[in-house]
Amino acid sequence: MAKYAILKEMEDIAKYIDHANHSAKSTAEDINVLCEEVKEYGFNAAFVNACWVKFAREKMGGAGKVGTVVSFPLGQDSTEDKVAAAVQAVRDGADEVDVSANVGWLKSGQTDKYLEEMKLVVKAVKLEKSSAIVKFIIEAVFLTEDEIGQAARLVLESGADFIKTTSGFGPRDAKVEFVEIIKEVVGDKIRVKAAGGIHSREDFDQFIQAGANRVGTSAGIAIITGQEPKDTSE
Repeated sequence: MAKYAILKEMEDIAKYIDHANHSAKSTAEDINVLCEEVKEYGFNAAFVNACWVKFAREKMGGAGKVGTVVSFPLGQDSTEDKVAAAVQAVRDGADEVDVSANVGWLKSGQTDKYLEEMKLVVKAVKLEKSSAIVKFIIEAVFLTEDEIGQAARLVLESGADFIKTTSGFGPRDAKVEFVEIIKEVVGDKIRVKAAGGIHSREDFDQFIQAGANRVGTSAGIAIITGQEPKDTSE
């Protein structure tokens, strides 16, 4: 497996990070702090739960992007609900949506339904806002190596912008191997976001070197400064 270059400058590292707060106990002040940190350090986006998208958009203004999650972390809402939620998030001001794919359908061999749902989400979001970024969370912690490869091919076929390894709410953290498997199958035809337990610069470097194009974490500041993470919700 080819190794990708390690980032050295703090500004370059920050651009790869989706700085996240997906905690169930997040307050308005917590989200305000997250947005201020994104602006201060230059992270790619402030990632929040859907109920905070409008608030985060107001706080970020034109200073940066807002992202959110859909059908998170289980991925087993109805297709209609997923599509509606993704479109509403964009209307509320989200620039990026990370959508949990239906792992149960994939593992049941219902790949037609798995793919069709993703296509419907992508089509609806892009019609609402062509520049919006769609990522599908394949929740690789529940998949075999073959299933990870299969999921990666289907996400690529859906027209999405990114494959995301995990939600961070599964039974264990993401592994570098997940990124390596995805890259082996789809190469650079689609971007990859790694998330789940990435809390240090060492963790970050390993995922970037494996080929990740984005990292989702609640420990963005710790990664670029070497401080202890204050929250580990993703």
